[in-house]
Amino acid sequence: MQQKTNPPAADIPMGAEGVPVDETERLIASDKVEGTPVYNLQGESIGSIYNLMIDKRSGQVCYAVMSFGGFLGIGERYHPLPWKMLRYEPRQGGYVVDLTREQLEGAPSYGRDEAPWGDPEYGRSVYGYYRIPFYI
Repeated sequence: MQQKTNPPAADIPMGAEGVPVDETERLIASDKVEGTPVYNLQGESIGSIYNLMIDKRSGQVCYAVMSFGGFLGIGERYHPLPWKMLRYEPRQGGYVVDLTREQLEGAPSYGRDEAPWGDPEYGRSVYGYYRIPFYI
């Protein structure tokens, strides 16, 4: 098993007080990802990143949970998208996915009061829906 090492101190940008900043050309802090818009290939906004789901053992980001639909938080659904599906597009200031609204409406999702992650098969169903090999 390969041991992870921290990047050299010179590679970590520092703010005015010597505190690491939350974004570089290749890295971004999770709190900056949350709330980022998600667009389809036609440039239409289809939601925003609610949070990220990270595998505790590998450290790999497995899902970006996107909030979709609803009005003022009522009827909003959360759609886990395999992280590999998202591509950051700087010109749009958000992530782009190759999905239509119809595909998203039929995708695995959950409501505010639901807890699907307790079912080990839920993640497999997400990856299966998008026809992407499961990450484990």
